[in-house]
Amino acid sequence: MGAELNSKEQKKLEKLEKMRHSMAHVMASAVLKMFPEAEIAIGPSIENGFYYDFDLPRKLTPEDLSTIEGYMAEVIKEDRPFEKEVISRSKALEFFADQPYKVELIHDLSEDEEISLYKIGNFVDLCRGPHVESTGRLNSQGFKLLSIAGAYWRGDEKRPMLQRIYGTAWGDPKALKAHLEHLEELEKRDHRRLGKELDLFSLQEQAGPGLVYWHPKGARIRIAIEDFWRQEHYKNGYEMVFTPHVGKSWLWETSGHLDFYADGMYPSMVMDKANYYAKPMNCPFHVMIYNNGKHSYRDLPYRWAELGTVYRYERSGTLHGLLRVRGFTQDDAHLICTPDQMQDEIREVLRFSLFMLRSFGFEEIAAYLSTMPEKAVGDLDRWEAAQESLKEVIEAEGLEYEIDEGGGVFYGPKIDLKVKDALGRSWQLSTIQFDFNLPDRFDMTFTDYDGVEKRPYMIHRALLGSLERFFGVLIEHYGGAFPVWLSPVQAVVIPVAPTFDDYAAEVAREMKLKGIRVDADLDKDRLNAKIRLHQTRKVPYMLVVGSREAEQRTVSIRVRTGEKSDLPLDEAIIMIQKKIDDREMP
Repeated sequence: MGAELNSKEQKKLEKLEKMRHSMAHVMASAVLKMFPEAEIAIGPSIENGFYYDFDLPRKLTPEDLSTIEGYMAEVIKEDRPFEKEVISRSKALEFFADQPYKVELIHDLSEDEEISLYKIGNFVDLCRGPHVESTGRLNSQGFKLLSIAGAYWRGDEKRPMLQRIYGTAWGDPKALKAHLEHLEELEKRDHRRLGKELDLFSLQEQAGPGLVYWHPKGARIRIAIEDFWRQEHYKNGYEMVFTPHVGKSWLWETSGHLDFYADGMYPSMVMDKANYYAKPMNCPFHVMIYNNGKHSYRDLPYRWAELGTVYRYERSGTLHGLLRVRGFTQDDAHLICTPDQMQDEIREVLRFSLFMLRSFGFEEIAAYLSTMPEKAVGDLDRWEAAQESLKEVIEAEGLEYEIDEGGGVFYGPKIDLKVKDALGRSWQLSTIQFDFNLPDRFDMTFTDYDGVEKRPYMIHRALLGSLERFFGVLIEHYGGAFPVWLSPVQAVVIPVAPTFDDYAAEVAREMKLKGIRVDADLDKDRLNAKIRLHQTRKVPYMLVVGSREAEQRTVSIRVRTGEKSDLPLDEAIIMIQKKIDDREMP
């Protein structure tokens, strides 16, 4: 039954993909009707929709999308057939002589590859297909053009910047409506938008793209995350280390990063006649700490953790808010252990990872086990032992998991943990990674019980991934309405009139003494305006005080979700503290 359902689902997806691919051609034909001189690039189907790239005589506007949609509806109504024609390379080059992007694509095809064209009316495109039989099979009420974006030809910043039109297409208007409502919710939760509205962070293009500026409110959340992170690491037997931001080229030559990741590293800096690099990873620095002395099996395992800021050169076109940046802080750790300790260490680090993710409100967690790739370092026995250990601990935790055959990196197998957010999207956060490479490259050793020097095992581990990306995921998961313990302002005290400013300030002082992040709003605005403001800022608790509250030492509590209650001040403080301690919503 399960296989049958999977087959039905697969057929449904294939049907949607064919329909969306066909819709991309319909859109391209409409754009050429508007701009006959346009040069066309590529137009694939993608998840939930399609896009097409164009080189156009002018910049498109949002209003143009409505015009293009009108032309597309006409093409669909005319029910034009999709006609396929297989032609020779020479004829294809001749046919597309005035379309340079198509000519380049033709030249890139292998000599024995079939070259096919698809035609609808006067529009002809270089395409493998497949497509629907005719445009009338498409639903003119089941698609919408969504946005215009810039896209470098073939993703190369040195090539022309094209204009990309994104669209979505579904089998019927109801499905389209549901998807557009989902997109609207995504827009509301977009961390870039909420980051600005809630004054959490900014990205300053003029000072350096992909580098994050944490504003005071965002910094409060980061500190809460870091404090909890450190506290739990100490509870779990970790020690903290701090390492430099730059290192000599020798370090990266030895680790292999200059061989494998040079394109993702910032250029070298010459100091004291030596080349230095900003670190893209923390691991070689932790190895240097280990190699600073001799170690016995009695000393192991070491569990060293660091909130280490690293720098990677990501192409400007790939940068995306906090989710893809050039400077970020990894919640990094490296476990160095004997082979006999490996199983227990993996079990504990997986348990710790699950605890941390659940503490931040993620309950749906799935595991992915990536195994030995074709090109790998380390002997087969170690790989098999490591893979079996990873598999056993996943199963012991009762996690759903998939095996990605050959998906491990060259230096070891790994477990990736993915969480589902409030909108059902999956995010890869935690990684548990074996490394058979660095211990050999840096000649790491320990003296075993038999007096013989041996190689330790090394495990890379990140629980949250990077603080920047994790913060972006958190913002979107909660829509900016964080649990009380993470809220930058956990409560605000609002006097009903200036007469009660003194009592409001006193309430705020008492709450601050108890460790609650609280503000007193003593501005001269009207009460209702203040309440609306702090609801917009998603403050969990608004404590309104007037004559009765001042006389009885109480507060009138308004929760951001709408509930109201009156409590003595001491009880209100205890209630808020409990919400903070239990990491709950208000």
